[in-house]
Amino acid sequence: MALNTSAETPIPVGEVSRLIGGWIDRLGAVWVEGQITQLSRRPGAGVVFLTLRDPSHDISIPVTCFRGVFEQVTDVVGEGARVVVLARPEWYAPRGTLSLRATEIRPVGMGELLARLEQLKRTLAAEGLFAQDRKRPVPFLPQLIGLVTGRASAAERDVRENARLRWPAVRFEVRNVPVQGASAVPRIVEAVRALDAHPEVDVIIVARGGGSVEDLLPFSDERLVRTVADCRTPVVSAIGHEPDSPLLDLVADLRASTPTDAAKRVVPDVREELARVEQVRDRALRVIRGLLDREERGLTAAVSRPSMAAPYRMVDERAGEVADRLDRARRSLRHVLERADADLAHTLARVVALSPAATLRRGYAVLQRADGTAVRSPEDVGEAEELQARVAEGRFTVRVTERPAP
Repeated sequence: MALNTSAETPIPVGEVSRLIGGWIDRLGAVWVEGQITQLSRRPGAGVVFLTLRDPSHDISIPVTCFRGVFEQVTDVVGEGARVVVLARPEWYAPRGTLSLRATEIRPVGMGELLARLEQLKRTLAAEGLFAQDRKRPVPFLPQLIGLVTGRASAAERDVRENARLRWPAVRFEVRNVPVQGASAVPRIVEAVRALDAHPEVDVIIVARGGGSVEDLLPFSDERLVRTVADCRTPVVSAIGHEPDSPLLDLVADLRASTPTDAAKRVVPDVREELARVEQVRDRALRVIRGLLDREERGLTAAVSRPSMAAPYRMVDERAGEVADRLDRARRSLRHVLERADADLAHTLARVVALSPAATLRRGYAVLQRADGTAVRSPEDVGEAEELQARVAEGRFTVRVTERPAP
């Protein structure tokens, strides 16, 4: 239960330490798994001191055990080994420190480790972390490559040298980290996150030049796998261990068999690219030449056609037909006009023959009264009335001297 304290009623440090010790004592013995990072066996001492570390987190705790307990596993356990210990937490009140008193130490066997990795693999796969649709493509020509690898390692040398042989202008942002041991996982995770946050890094390569299954355990750590899965930058796994595939290979966007292979798959070869450009240029020239040749042949064929070689031939051929038809039209029109003229002359002659003027030329005369009306009957005129006599050649006046008898 929580203590009731205040600034006016504090409790002494010793009481706090005593209470903490009492709470820890109630925890009892527990089985704890970790990796041995420090081991001290002083000659003649009856107690062995070691430090047990969580490989996935930056947490460690001191462990003590009697020499007899440790001598049972001394042939198979050393620094870097993963062990399971049965220990009871102990609180050292004078210094306020926590440690574990181990009564049994068991090395974690390889079969057990592989079984745990297989279980972790199934769990992560069920979450979709290894799905192909999550993988991002590696850029064709990265401007800045992030490299996570051991300091002065053969893996770093292989990646950088092979990359520069392929593309001399390539640039690297290198993060040197431990690639095995207790501090490997947090340092690698930290480096990957830093490179993923770098605004100029286009791709990240995590490289190591192979090793035993135990040495490669950090690259199957769940924390590292989830960190890579959360990266926005494409990640290339280049662990260089063909027989066994760490989980990093499955979550990475690209798996390279070796650091050298990673350099070849991330950085294009300038000579190959120049040769490819030359091939594309030659192919383009051939296509253009073929197109020009085809169009030139088509143009030649078009120009050689009769309509293009002698464009006025058709006009000349049709000109004769036009002239012939024009002559025929003229003859037909002339014939029609002549016939119409003859008909007109005939009609005119008939009209003239039947006209009053022709009658007058035959000696007849037309008598007209003063108002211009023609005299048709003797009863129409009076005695001594003057009339106009119209003949073919003119007119003159006549007077009625005697009224004709009815």
